[in-house]
Amino acid sequence: MDTRIKKMAQLLDSDQVLEEAGLTQKSSLQGVHPPWHDFTTSHPGSDNGLLVTHSSKIHDPLRVQMKKVQSEKVQTSEEWLRNYSLESLQLTLEHLVDEGNIILNSRNGVEEIEFTEETVTDFESRLSEVIELYQQRIQWLLQDSRKVFGLIKGTKVGLLVDVSHVSCRPRLLDFQKDLFCLIDEQLCYKKQLYCLSFSAEMSPLWESPKNINVHVLHEARQWIKQLEPGRGCNLLKGLKHVFTMKELNSLVLIIGSCPDQSSEILSDYAQQCMLGRKLHLHAVAYDCSSPSSLAVLKNLAEAVRGRYHCYSSKGENFDSSDFQLLLQESRKAKDLLGSIKQTFQGRIGDSLIGRIADVSTEFASTAPCNFFPKPPKHEGPLVIQTPCVLAKTSKEWLKTYGLKAKKLNLYQVLAPSAFSPVEEFVPILKKTVSSTLHEKAMIQFEWYDGTVKNIHVDLPVLYNYQKLLVKMVRIYEKRIDWLSVASRRIWGSVCERRVVILVDVSVTNSMYIIHIQHSLRLLLEEQMSNKDCFNIIAFGSDIVPWQLELVPSQPENLQKAWRWVLSLQCKGSRNLMSALRRAVEIDFKDKDKHKSQGLYLLTTGIPDQETHTVSAYVAEVCRGFDLQLHVCLFSVMEEVDSNGIIPARYANPTETAIAFKEIVQRANGRFHWFGEAGIFESDDITIIVSEMEKANKYSQKCAFLVESLKQRSVNQSVKTFIPEGDPNVLTKKEKRRPQKLPSPKPTALSLARMYIKDNHDAEKNASRRVQTWRPTSAKAEIPPGPVYQKYPKVTCIRKSVPSVTLPNKEEICSSKEWLLKYSIKKLKLELPRLLFGPGCIHQRKTVALLHKKVSAKYCTVFPSVEIDGVVKHLQFHPKELEIYTEQLEKVLRCYIERIQWLLSGSRRLFGTILEANVCLLIDTSGSMDPYLPHIMKELTSLIWEQLRKNKVRFNLLRFAENTETWKECLVEATDETCHNAVQWVSTFHAHGNTCTLMALQKALSFQGIEALYVLTDGKPDTSCSLILTEVERLRKKQDIKIHTISFHCADRGANEFLKKLASQTGGRYHCSFGDVDGQLAAHRMLTEGFDDEDDPVFPYFEGDDLKKLTQEVAKARGFLKQAKSLRIKF
Repeated sequence: MDTRIKKMAQLLDSDQVLEEAGLTQKSSLQGVHPPWHDFTTSHPGSDNGLLVTHSSKIHDPLRVQMKKVQSEKVQTSEEWLRNYSLESLQLTLEHLVDEGNIILNSRNGVEEIEFTEETVTDFESRLSEVIELYQQRIQWLLQDSRKVFGLIKGTKVGLLVDVSHVSCRPRLLDFQKDLFCLIDEQLCYKKQLYCLSFSAEMSPLWESPKNINVHVLHEARQWIKQLEPGRGCNLLKGLKHVFTMKELNSLVLIIGSCPDQSSEILSDYAQQCMLGRKLHLHAVAYDCSSPSSLAVLKNLAEAVRGRYHCYSSKGENFDSSDFQLLLQESRKAKDLLGSIKQTFQGRIGDSLIGRIADVSTEFASTAPCNFFPKPPKHEGPLVIQTPCVLAKTSKEWLKTYGLKAKKLNLYQVLAPSAFSPVEEFVPILKKTVSSTLHEKAMIQFEWYDGTVKNIHVDLPVLYNYQKLLVKMVRIYEKRIDWLSVASRRIWGSVCERRVVILVDVSVTNSMYIIHIQHSLRLLLEEQMSNKDCFNIIAFGSDIVPWQLELVPSQPENLQKAWRWVLSLQCKGSRNLMSALRRAVEIDFKDKDKHKSQGLYLLTTGIPDQETHTVSAYVAEVCRGFDLQLHVCLFSVMEEVDSNGIIPARYANPTETAIAFKEIVQRANGRFHWFGEAGIFESDDITIIVSEMEKANKYSQKCAFLVESLKQRSVNQSVKTFIPEGDPNVLTKKEKRRPQKLPSPKPTALSLARMYIKDNHDAEKNASRRVQTWRPTSAKAEIPPGPVYQKYPKVTCIRKSVPSVTLPNKEEICSSKEWLLKYSIKKLKLELPRLLFGPGCIHQRKTVALLHKKVSAKYCTVFPSVEIDGVVKHLQFHPKELEIYTEQLEKVLRCYIERIQWLLSGSRRLFGTILEANVCLLIDTSGSMDPYLPHIMKELTSLIWEQLRKNKVRFNLLRFAENTETWKECLVEATDETCHNAVQWVSTFHAHGNTCTLMALQKALSFQGIEALYVLTDGKPDTSCSLILTEVERLRKKQDIKIHTISFHCADRGANEFLKKLASQTGGRYHCSFGDVDGQLAAHRMLTEGFDDEDDPVFPYFEGDDLKKLTQEVAKARGFLKQAKSLRIKF
């Protein structure tokens, strides 16, 4: 008997003995029970059907191989498929073709493959068995703790449990019960275990991992019983702690809420810590309804090549990396089986003959696979809900609940207490003088129109206003939560009374037909019952309406519509224009007679028609009528369908979103973009977030007013009250020297007489400020002499910290142009200008009576600091410094992200291509030989990443001792031309000298050229000054910029020539030296923060773009360090 069959028999005998003894195994994949296992406890039965295909043909080697798996250790789907994939089992189309015989048809001369009936039948049989095997594996994964937490890999496991989501008692009990199952069914078979719970703080069970035994498992169970809910989900803190445990080889994260840190921060940190370590990460989203948390965990697992598992007790959002791999392999097997049956259907005889072309078309006529897990009661009748009120768009909703509608606009609240500064013309001074009332009783505040008002701050009013703002923000948060759940997460809020639903059922959606049907079910159940009438139109290449016209939204009609939805099949392309025409011309043929009409489009990709065509049509049909088109874009986040189906038109998710935004804008509708990870963008949510940001801005301004008033109150001098009868005070009073009574204040007449008497020489004392006497008689002459009056100086207006607005995506422009909009100076964040005005200088004046210099009164009130040898006072509040620090860190982060962008992709070597008509000149002289393969690779990346993406007209030119151009003129960047360009680049070879002048002369002769990009590694063969002179002469005909790129050039003279050439022509100089150190420094700054000004630092970049940005970063870090040091002085 075969050795494998003997082993199988021994295993079955062993199982039978255990069963007869009354002992049940946890899992047949785990092998022998650990010695501390309690066999008296009842557990689920063994997984005998896990990986075994029951069949009477036990001698079939394939079946024996399948049964052998039952004695193997636990494997992930990826490991398991190494032995049981179609490729490993030799069940692909190529293997079937190899079993046939190629023959030549004598009648038509066509090559055909001949198969015996036994060969095809045996291949179909084996495919059916493999499909059953995959189904059993999937069913096993959906049992017990594997359904909740997935399959735990590794022998030394670290368990991180998030307890921020278990706030209610029933949820906590369910969570504890599932954790008990995890320990009893999987973790008890490991060698070591480490447990840690976390929310905002951590709570480890042990100081280090423990070897598993009965006592350790008991402590783990007790720890689970004592879990308490917490606030916050500081996953980064938990990871920092557990990564110090070097003994672990597996890390299990169980998260129930959204982590406090972003996906990028967590992924970057995990990648750094796991680099070089054999540590497997398994991320589990436990019963979590937040789409953002699912996305964070999935990205984290994919970043470190780990696995993820998403579990929901309601059966929604179930996802698993193990599960998806099996689904994909099972889908391939089913599609191949269907193709074989269709190809050889109806053939008679001992031999089956088919054309090679027919057999090789594997997926041509395969029905879409519906193997995805369906939600509970998916095919059951609808559970229709009746909404209490008609839904509103967020724009309409804010007309009732917005800050302006609630009269909570800050300027509305402050208006009764706001006064404009009074300015009057003083004739005697011959100028306009401002009042100084605000210095004594009011706070100066910048109004919304840019003017400055004097505000009387009423603290109770502001405190009550801030409470109302907090209340409104909570209402807005509830609105966003409401818009992010149930059918509104997919469709947004359906507001119109007459509704037509357009559903994309093109063939590219075959994998997602269950998602589409479930989305329609939620809509019909939750939002359609209170509408007047509705219809559903499914479209692929053909248009399939449910009804010929709109029907009333009655329960029986909704149920009929759902049964029709269940029969939908995906086929054809995406003919959106025909679907729109059908809806507008038939369902909305009387659109001018009705109000509140809406089209809701659910789609996954770009339509077959051009965007401008669809936009023009919807603008025409919606103009002048109460009809809107709303788009619900379901982003599957895949460039091409996994079945290999390419749509008629293709665009990546971002380009698709931009196209539909344009269409929606022309149709006065709303745009809603979502995916399996959650909502990416929604017009309804965006407008609410904008209102929340406005409330936050108002709250910050209120805090500034309150802080200003408090600071003024603290700075007022208060006279000390001395109680009578204090002996110490009496003693001090007795020791005082007797003081003369002050002389009475002289009148104006007395001053005049004293002036005449004591000062015979009036010219020598003209600086003394007196007011000459004027007789009471109106007719009397005024004695000669100057009139002086002391007027207070107009104080400078204090500058508040501006709120910066930064770009959401990187702009294609030079750093010089970019910094004209986003530099520290342009954003008004220069610290000295904000902190120190003319009135901040430390004043010390000589007092004649005291014979010494005395500081001004305010010197003891305001903190002082020495700036460039001059002592100045801070007239900034601590709150303002905190706001400044926050704004500056935000700007710094934007700078560093742009530096990372400049150091990524083809921009690292070539810089950024700015113009629309360019020519690239590549040095292929002999000195470039070691670097040419790298340059060809980067040039290929440049062609696709920048030229094709940005639709740049271009040409290529290589130069050594001679020049050679790719084309004779500039060409459009299409797929075909880019492929040809890449093919031409692959023929580069290094030889000869460097004739730079000849290359520039040839490139400058192209018609319509705007800029040249010259890459070289050294000096040209001809004189540098000759080249500069000749280029200047040629550029007189047309203004062409020349951007130079220095590649591995250590010659200072050559680099100086390239700098001069770029500067003389208005171009930029670029050098990729230091790119690796720059990327590392940028990454460290974003992860570690900006506390240390000296570490990390960017290397010295010689290229213009990077040099200007790093200089601005250094300037901003200096201001940030100074602001933090000033904050300590308060």
